[in-house]
Amino acid sequence: MTMQEQVQVYKEDLALFPDKDSKMEYILDYAKHAIEFNPKYKTEENIIKGCSSLAWLHKEYVAGRILLEADGDSIIAKGMLVILLSIFSNRTPQEIFDFDTKLVLEMGVMELLSPVRQQGLEAFLKVIYSYTGECQGRSDAA
Repeated sequence: MTMQEQVQVYKEDLALFPDKDSKMEYILDYAKHAIEFNPKYKTEENIIKGCSSLAWLHKEYVAGRILLEADGDSIIAKGMLVILLSIFSNRTPQEIFDFDTKLVLEMGVMELLSPVRQQGLEAFLKVIYSYTGECQGRSDAA
């Protein structure tokens, strides 16, 4: 599934819910299905600066693809990270650069988030695109 298709799935799912509370519950449900985050990656270097709660993002570049793992100390952050990882992880740098981030912002989650949490989402995107820039043109390092 392309990044655009994944966003469209979330957008359509969120449109099914009648109010903000049920949409937020949808996001919180994703936190329950988060993959176990290795505690060794909970380092200062991996903290996403700008999030209202603690959130960590571990990044690797393997076989031409950007692999991401993340965790947050709040259930909202964790749910959002699961959604974002499904969009951005295991992609090539070119796929990420070709993706229009406005699609994430228009997905239907921004209006559910407080201004501080919106800044956290923007901080996540900034980290991803910065790392993608570092990986672009590399051959196959980790």
